Amino acid sequence: MSQLRSLAGALRSSSQWMRGQVGSGRRVFDPRRNCSSGAAEPSLAACSSSYVVEMYYAWLEDHKNVHESWDAYFRNAQASSSEETGEKHLSALLQGRAMSQTPAMSEKVVEDHLAVHTLIRAYQVRGHHVARLDPLGILTADLDSFVPSDLITSIDKLGSYGLEESDLDKSFQLPLTTFIGGNESTLPLREIIHRLETSYCGHTGVEFMFINNMEQCQWIRQKFETPGIMMFSDREKRTLLARLVRSTRFEDFLARKWSSEKRFGLEGCEVLIPALKMIIDKSSEAGIESVIMGMPHRGRLNVLANVVRKDLDQIFCQFDPKLEAADEGSGDVKYHLGMYHERINRETDKNITLSLMANPSHLEAVDPVVQGKTKAEQFYGGDTEGRRVMSILMHGDAAFAGQGVVYETFHLSELPSYTTHGTIHVVVNNQIGFTTDPRMARSSPYPTDVARVVNAPIFHVNADDPEAVMYVCKVAAEWRNTFNKDVVIDLVCYRRFGHNEMDEPMFTQPLMYKQIRKQEHVLKKYADKLISEGVVTLQEFEVCVSLYGNLITVSLCKHLFHSCCFPDFFKLDGEPKSMSCPSTGLNEEVLRHIGEVASSVPLKDFAIHSGLSRILRGRADMVAKRTVDWALAEYVAFGSLLKDGIHVRLSGQDVERGTFSHRHHVLHDQEVDKRFCIPMNHLWPNQALYTVCNSSLSEYGVLGFELGFAMASPNALVCWEAQFGDFQNTAQCIIDQFISAGQAKWVRHNGIVLLLPHGMEGMGPEHSSARPERFLQMSKDDPDRYPEFTGDFEVQQLYDCNWIVVNCSTPANYFHVLRRQILLPFRKPLIIFTPKSLLRLPEARSSFDEMITGTKFLRIIPDGGPASNHPEKVKRVIFCTGKVYYELAKERKQLKLEEDVAIVRLEQISPFPFDLIKAEVEKYSNAELIWCQEEHKNMGYYDYIRPRFLTVRSKNPIWYVGRDPAAAPATGNKFTHLAELKRFLDTAFNLEAFKGRSY
Repeated sequence: MSQLRSLAGALRSSSQWMRGQVGSGRRVFDPRRNCSSGAAEPSLAACSSSYVVEMYYAWLEDHKNVHESWDAYFRNAQASSSEETGEKHLSALLQGRAMSQTPAMSEKVVEDHLAVHTLIRAYQVRGHHVARLDPLGILTADLDSFVPSDLITSIDKLGSYGLEESDLDKSFQLPLTTFIGGNESTLPLREIIHRLETSYCGHTGVEFMFINNMEQCQWIRQKFETPGIMMFSDREKRTLLARLVRSTRFEDFLARKWSSEKRFGLEGCEVLIPALKMIIDKSSEAGIESVIMGMPHRGRLNVLANVVRKDLDQIFCQFDPKLEAADEGSGDVKYHLGMYHERINRETDKNITLSLMANPSHLEAVDPVVQGKTKAEQFYGGDTEGRRVMSILMHGDAAFAGQGVVYETFHLSELPSYTTHGTIHVVVNNQIGFTTDPRMARSSPYPTDVARVVNAPIFHVNADDPEAVMYVCKVAAEWRNTFNKDVVIDLVCYRRFGHNEMDEPMFTQPLMYKQIRKQEHVLKKYADKLISEGVVTLQEFEVCVSLYGNLITVSLCKHLFHSCCFPDFFKLDGEPKSMSCPSTGLNEEVLRHIGEVASSVPLKDFAIHSGLSRILRGRADMVAKRTVDWALAEYVAFGSLLKDGIHVRLSGQDVERGTFSHRHHVLHDQEVDKRFCIPMNHLWPNQALYTVCNSSLSEYGVLGFELGFAMASPNALVCWEAQFGDFQNTAQCIIDQFISAGQAKWVRHNGIVLLLPHGMEGMGPEHSSARPERFLQMSKDDPDRYPEFTGDFEVQQLYDCNWIVVNCSTPANYFHVLRRQILLPFRKPLIIFTPKSLLRLPEARSSFDEMITGTKFLRIIPDGGPASNHPEKVKRVIFCTGKVYYELAKERKQLKLEEDVAIVRLEQISPFPFDLIKAEVEKYSNAELIWCQEEHKNMGYYDYIRPRFLTVRSKNPIWYVGRDPAAAPATGNKFTHLAELKRFLDTAFNLEAFKGRSY
């Protein structure tokens, strides 16, 4: 109270707040008019009495002449006397004994009004702490486990504000930061408290006061404080009941029909189905035409059936034990698969497309994938503000709090090249993980606290109050449409069974599950409520239940179907419409034009860095000499695709300049802040757009986002570059779960390109090299079967593989492989190990002659020196890949072994080029075969290529030359690095090294 008294004193001595604001002809009262104008300020007692008189007479003349607080005070004083008229009472109050008490009374009025304002704010800030959110009634709303002492839940707490029980019937002026009054500006304290508890302490708890935007806070206050705003018509209530019937009866049917099957049912949160449908309805009203959703496994089958509207027979067929994996690629559990469906929204009579993304058991891994696909659909549809395409993400409470990719995904939400203009997050809050209590699973009070980092409002709601849930969902959809920002709905519910239907939860949560077994189903509770209200009759309810039961019964057996991405690329049988790849070479005029733009600044009066001027001059010199380095080859590949209307998107940490300062695709004016230029968008008049964007310092989230982006269209080259190649291991979940098994597991084609800077250059293990064996272990090549080389074997191999792994040694081959990726008649992920030291190595340059019309990507690069002229005399053939070639070639030249040792570069690792390797092995029929790599033996390509070489030539071994096995990918000591390099180069060219040794 000391702070309130200080504030009251300050307000009394201020003229601003007490000065009546009047129109023409009205007196304006200044509190200083009865006080001396000298330096010494009069005491409160000396001037307060006459001031109160002035206030009173001004009020009598017109209530608007005085401040609202004085108006409320005089009204209260007038109402408090039943024996006298208001005027006589107030006149008496201002005279004699009453007059002597006026200063204290004035102070009390100010303090009481301030106290009421503080009380209102307390409910707005902390009301959610005492909201009745748990349907079971056994847990607090959060982990704080205490009731804030300043919230009024009992009369004795009035003292916290200096208020008394007698104040409950006094009226107080309401501040402009509340809407509880409706059309009234004053309310009795008792009613103020009642309305605040109704708004903030019922079955809905609202967290929003941390948002630093006044307009947004006022918007939320109005949505939750306005009296009677949470009202539903009888038609809306009947629709809600019907949706609850579908949600509940679907789970009941599966439980009865397949009682021993895992299905991760929705029992305990059946309200999720009508909740999602409400969000979709309101979003459709606002103009949304496409909704992309991601969710974990709990309730997925129900969402597929009753939200996306996947045919029930297709879902039931997945429970058939006779279903073969071939019916859905390599197959996955039924509660991991997704669906794409276009239908009419019955509430708005508008077309809407609903997509539920397939995802693995990695619960939140799908989050960035959904965001990426949403962004792509917005991009290709010209939806720059997210008015037609939006995303909905569903989460579990434990995963939402525990999985770091949730945080990474939230941090993409406001970035220009990643924003989807607001996502609606729905947390199915079971109040438990698998068997882990929330107190052991998170440190934050709520599982949703991570959303506060982006100022997303959080609406907690008791899932056993369907109407409260519907209202919250309606507000969330309106928020997203109004502000284009994320919003979180926390559905506080329970899990009626264990983690899955076979699990026994009583082992670990006995008290919770004793209560759950007594808990009445939400459908029955809501049906009883509507029947008692006369909204529906018991007979109408029973008919609704029966109709859905009949629908389920007749849908029990039909064939399973799953949609395939990129339908224009494939025939009805799933095979590609074409199995030939066009030439990837370009007309020299196009090469030169792109090179010239890459060497210039298209904008006038644009000041660039002097160091960049040298780089551009160097590019111009290369173009004049008809050569390219790595950066220019990439530039030409991208630019040529843009000419053909192919969108190119490059994303990752620091990709605009390039981690190794080689790319410079975005130029920055050195004199004007935020002025930049992307020359590649100035190549052609009607070209496609080039998007190059530095990402947040995230691999998991950003790679998932780009994967989702690449799903949306086959006519785009979408590349993600790791800052250093080994940084991809932070995104390994996306690689393992989505990319490597994309077509086989999810029946989804995807052409994403991963650029992984690679090379052992004496750097520490944290900045060393991508680990090729991680990708090659997942190869689909069969090393025990010698392939039949018939037809277009190269393209057939590419189609049959899971993904393509390439380690280019020349800029020209890098150029070709980028172009080939988009010109193939189908899409596969492409893993490219890009170099670091070769970016500026003079020997690692290519001529225009290797890139002009008629040229193409070389899966292997044969030896072109003296050894190839007399292959029968060659004693050793060294097969290698990537940058180690240049070290081998340099050493061979110094040792003058160019006629004795041939070096063949394996540019495409997977699918393995059996046909070309076979030709090279047969060409050097008398030679010893060596595989040389700079990686450690357990980290490179050797374990992958060895059985494949044996497939090609089973009689003779291929010897290993390289670093010994190690735990760390690289030494951080330059001397040790060079010693290791010298050691394996010596072995590579020691023609006696393997004499007499057994394989």
